[in-house]
Amino acid sequence: MVIDIDELVRRNAEFAASGAFADLPILSSGNLRVIGCVDPRVDPSHVLGLSAGEAVIMRNIGGRVTPPALRSWAMLAKVAEARSNGRPQGDAHMVILHHTDCGIRDLVPFPDLLADYFEIPAAGLDTKAVTNPHVSVRIDVEAMKHTLPAGVQVSGLVYHVETGLIETVVPPTAGTKQAQPTGRYHNRLP
Repeated sequence: MVIDIDELVRRNAEFAASGAFADLPILSSGNLRVIGCVDPRVDPSHVLGLSAGEAVIMRNIGGRVTPPALRSWAMLAKVAEARSNGRPQGDAHMVILHHTDCGIRDLVPFPDLLADYFEIPAAGLDTKAVTNPHVSVRIDVEAMKHTLPAGVQVSGLVYHVETGLIETVVPPTAGTKQAQPTGRYHNRLP
């Protein structure tokens, strides 16, 4: 199916007429933060039944916790800090969502590309388990856990594209990063 600009304008007019966007604040209404894959079959909003404005969702190749993803989350935390005058927004829950039949597996023959993506030497790629979503989500939860302050929960889910169901691979576990000594709102998820 080809979607041209005229079709996008038509669809947008329907969206605008619905008013679904009206009065949505820049900060999400809930505590949920999700990092998921760009695969069109795995839109976290649809898979997890989320409404517009209910969660902060980031998507990248494989839904992976990479250095650029971590930098983006840190920037989003600063946006939240600025919009809330430095007041914490409640305890966040970070969900890392990987899935079966992920296209990142097709990049295994391109180790230099994957190494650049993860910002690691190509020799270290086996530590990223790009062919196994159950292992990779555990790896990414562990990496995220060390960047989150104590009290912020992180979970790991695998979505099965064959059934449409999610599986909890890593139940909610608390972050381990020590709080900043200044008492200001630092490094919390937006």
